[in-house]
Amino acid sequence: MTNLSAEQFLTRALEIATTAATSQLDVIRTTAAAIADSYGAGGTLWAFGTGHSHMIAEEIWGRAGGLTEVKAILEPALMLHEGLQKSSLTERLPGMAEVLLACRDIGADDVVLIASNSGRNAVPVEFARGCKERGATVVALTSVQHSRQTTSRVPSGEKLLDIADIVIDNCGEPGDAIMANDPHPVGATSSMVGCMLVQALVVEVVAEMHRRGTPAPVLLSLNA
Repeated sequence: MTNLSAEQFLTRALEIATTAATSQLDVIRTTAAAIADSYGAGGTLWAFGTGHSHMIAEEIWGRAGGLTEVKAILEPALMLHEGLQKSSLTERLPGMAEVLLACRDIGADDVVLIASNSGRNAVPVEFARGCKERGATVVALTSVQHSRQTTSRVPSGEKLLDIADIVIDNCGEPGDAIMANDPHPVGATSSMVGCMLVQALVVEVVAEMHRRGTPAPVLLSLNA
């Protein structure tokens, strides 16, 4: 228990963030190019996540310094404010993703960013499959290590990283929490690292569009 402290958590969390920042830079550049291609073709960047991962979608939607052309998919039943158990059980429901897709005009010129730390539950996996079937480019933000060590809850046996065209790894540890504790570890990193990575992606998209001579419209803080 000697390493269970805020100081030790911050040290380890920053190490994970640094690993993600260095190892995922090329993937972020690839993703930014795909989004710039989408914008150039008149497409849309969609962002989706269930449970705590919905915060990743919100992080790049309506955000100061963020892209204006983003559509976040924020289904209340899959978020946390209607109940943790409800959200957890709902994201496992086969078939629900198709309902969400039926309400959106996701198409071949679009990029869809789907955040799921485990990448094992039915809604994010089937949503990714549905987006692929519609011709969209699917980007997964997930913990590769965690996902590879768990079983899929989807009848097909697929996980998010099996379907995505591009995988951004948040470099998190299995179970997300990184500090040893009895009976369960504490100190999750997926949200903090995920938000950092998608903000880096936004910056790279803007840089890429500048290089192409078509600057991306960006939001100004309403409190500035």
